[in-house]
Amino acid sequence: MEVVTMTGKSGKTRGGRAHGTGGTDGTGTGYDVVVVGGGAAGLSAALVLGRARLRTLVVDAGEPRNAPSSHMQGYLSRDGMSPAAFLAAGREEIAGYGVELLTGRVTDVTRNGAGTGDAGFAVLLDDGRAVRARRLIVATGLKDELPAVPGVAERFGRDVLHCPFCHGWEVRDQPFGVLASSAMSVHQALMVSRWSKDVTFFLHTVAEEELSDQDLRRLAAAGAGVVPGEVAELVVEDDRLTGVRLTDGSVHARSVLYVGPRPVPRTGLLERLGAELSETPFGAYPVVDPTGLTSVPGVWAAGNAVGFAEQVVHAASGGYRAAASIVGDLLMADLDAAVTA
Repeated sequence: MEVVTMTGKSGKTRGGRAHGTGGTDGTGTGYDVVVVGGGAAGLSAALVLGRARLRTLVVDAGEPRNAPSSHMQGYLSRDGMSPAAFLAAGREEIAGYGVELLTGRVTDVTRNGAGTGDAGFAVLLDDGRAVRARRLIVATGLKDELPAVPGVAERFGRDVLHCPFCHGWEVRDQPFGVLASSAMSVHQALMVSRWSKDVTFFLHTVAEEELSDQDLRRLAAAGAGVVPGEVAELVVEDDRLTGVRLTDGSVHARSVLYVGPRPVPRTGLLERLGAELSETPFGAYPVVDPTGLTSVPGVWAAGNAVGFAEQVVHAASGGYRAAASIVGDLLMADLDAAVTA
């Protein structure tokens, strides 16, 4: 049983006993849990694991999905907080419980041995080092691929948005535009009408005949205008969006444009481990149980790694659930090993 000293946010030290495996073997330094990804899901999981006295390593590549946003909304007690400040606070909190944080990338993961036993995993880092983990949490999130329209990427997170729950209140009652990427974009146009009654739905590359009669009736009921024709670019004046220009040269005055990015899940590590994936209209995600356990024994997933619609508050909750499940799983594995020894 290893004695560790931890430094809390106050700068005072507090002692504790770590029940982690520690040590080294042929695969490098040993941890009870390696968390891949240091966003809301990964940090929330690490907080629970650290408080449960498990030796934990978080490996974070520094690519949070919400980095373009200046604030996050809808997280009780953290409403309006910047994503950067949120992550900084989380890193400080996990450090207080002895959790290690490494800036880097996990390039490969392999099982130590075969079967469903407690052999653990070898985790290879991008600096060439390897560490050993008894359990894994994959919280690698996803990447948003934006429509290839000039101006969209440059203004994403400012006046080009994708989620009305995240930003709708801040831009309420302004003239909205919605850029269609498929017929499913009708849903986005209908949703944003909750925050503004001045909505224009730009069909862009979607043909009008792809919309159903019900789509058209709902758009009309919501007061959303439908504009056919491909969008050429955004019009920006004095560093703010003022309009949307079509390829025919016409300009439609808009202050806000909603787009539907193509989500690309970062599931490479899960695929290499053989995790079962489920195809959805928004990408392939791992099949998980209510705690986030994947089809691979010893591997949990949380946050946007399990679904494109996970908000920060959901991701934090998912990380918590996964970590709590692992705490119990490791405890029972250790007790069973002691009973059979």
